[in-house]
Amino acid sequence: MYTVHATKKLLDRIKAPVEVLYDEPSTNLGNWYAKPLFWKPQYVLFVNEKTYLPVLAPLAPAATLLSRFPEVLATTLEAHRISRSFIDSEISAMQSVGLSKTQSRQLVGVLNELAFHADVHRNHQQVNDELEIALELAQVPIGIMRKSYRFPDQALMALVEEAGGGDPMTDIFTKSNEGPE
Repeated sequence: MYTVHATKKLLDRIKAPVEVLYDEPSTNLGNWYAKPLFWKPQYVLFVNEKTYLPVLAPLAPAATLLSRFPEVLATTLEAHRISRSFIDSEISAMQSVGLSKTQSRQLVGVLNELAFHADVHRNHQQVNDELEIALELAQVPIGIMRKSYRFPDQALMALVEEAGGGDPMTDIFTKSNEGPE
């Protein structure tokens, strides 16, 4: 169980009631913040509360966004070369989701900063693949007023190691060295 803290514009699009908020999520990554990106087609930018990891998911159909998010997250984590065991554990812990209003102005600021960078990648660098944009955004240093800057991709790796996932890339190297079966 975990909570998605959504901006008002996203709550209006989803048209779901604001539900339970889980203070102590059962996932390793914890809660997420989300806002819509009014591109064509429209997307939602999710940002992890602990690592600031960005994930882009198609908004349509809005009614199923929260149920589709774990699958999109799994794809993003695979692209970051996170171990399959960590991904499976995270996705299985994401079976219950609460929807809430945003709680942290700091994280709303992070959402806005990453949304700006996403627009730059999409419009000026003409990158249209949402996974590629999310991977680029994960390399943007994010911090508040020169305090606690972090790179989301590095923070993700540290969290995976701390969570007992060991080396995030262990499964990948093990599988590539095993050869054909």
